[in-house]
Amino acid sequence: MIYAYIRVSTDKQTVENQRFEIEKFARVRELNIDKWISETVSGTKSVQKRKLGPLIKKLKKGDTLIASEISRLGRRLMEVMSILNTLMQKKITVLTVKEKYELGNNIQSQILAFAFSLSAQIERDLISQRTREGLARRVAEGQKLGRHKGGHNSHYKLTGKEGLIKTMLEYGYSKAAICRKLKCNPKTLDDHLRRMEV
Repeated sequence: MIYAYIRVSTDKQTVENQRFEIEKFARVRELNIDKWISETVSGTKSVQKRKLGPLIKKLKKGDTLIASEISRLGRRLMEVMSILNTLMQKKITVLTVKEKYELGNNIQSQILAFAFSLSAQIERDLISQRTREGLARRVAEGQKLGRHKGGHNSHYKLTGKEGLIKTMLEYGYSKAAICRKLKCNPKTLDDHLRRMEV
């Protein structure tokens, strides 16, 4: 299957320019596009909150994804690299019209895939290092880490809803009805009732 992905950031922009570019590119390459996916959403929005997220999950080995340019996939470098890395691991061919990228089963793609995965690992290591440094600083400042011995959470899912729970119980609502209203499971409600000593 060959998919074409179009994204514009605002309603003022039109998808027609990108569509024209991709159609022209496909004609030259003698490619038949099976499905078009277009959306109006900022590239800074996470991929899961865009149509691109479900599309990536749907793509199968041997499929092709065409975009007018690489920035249509996202605005942040690390996210774009992560998307491309995922696509290459799934053996998806990625074609871009403007940059003329062809990422798939070739040595150039394998080098890029290595660079993407290395960048992702470096980013994970940096996050881990910053976390460790932050914890070490807190210890040096005399702060104790974690919950103190014998301590317990002071905030739960139903914290602050005790008045509503009591009122509903007084009006004869079943526990199941209260759970539906508060969007919680029965155990969460029972645990909170125990804390409330009801």
